[in-house]
Amino acid sequence: MKNNTKLYETAAALLASGKGILAADESDGTAGKRLDQVRLENTPENRQDFREILFTAEGVEQYLSGVIMYDSSIRNTTDDGTPFPDVLIAKGIIPGIKVDTGAKDFEGFKGEQFTQGLDNLAE
Repeated sequence: MKNNTKLYETAAALLASGKGILAADESDGTAGKRLDQVRLENTPENRQDFREILFTAEGVEQYLSGVIMYDSSIRNTTDDGTPFPDVLIAKGIIPGIKVDTGAKDFEGFKGEQFTQGLDNLAE
């Protein structure tokens, strides 16, 4: 029952009225496309700076209940060494990690895709 209580508390926090979940789970390659739009090179430092700006923006906690991060992001830190998940937790934002392996073609349904990943979650 204790685990169920925590699950319900987490779900309620994520569904807080007036807030949303930021999908900041772009792969390093996709993040590079965002950086390219502002003429920045796709480097680990630029990806870190971009996400640090997002996660540390003043008042962001008024609008976000959670953030889904990519593997490299969840392991990253701010310039002062604070892990990104800790930055979010301090603002009352629930950090999460992307667990899927990307979109796959849905056989038999031309143009349709699905997300795959939970089958191999242990790996």
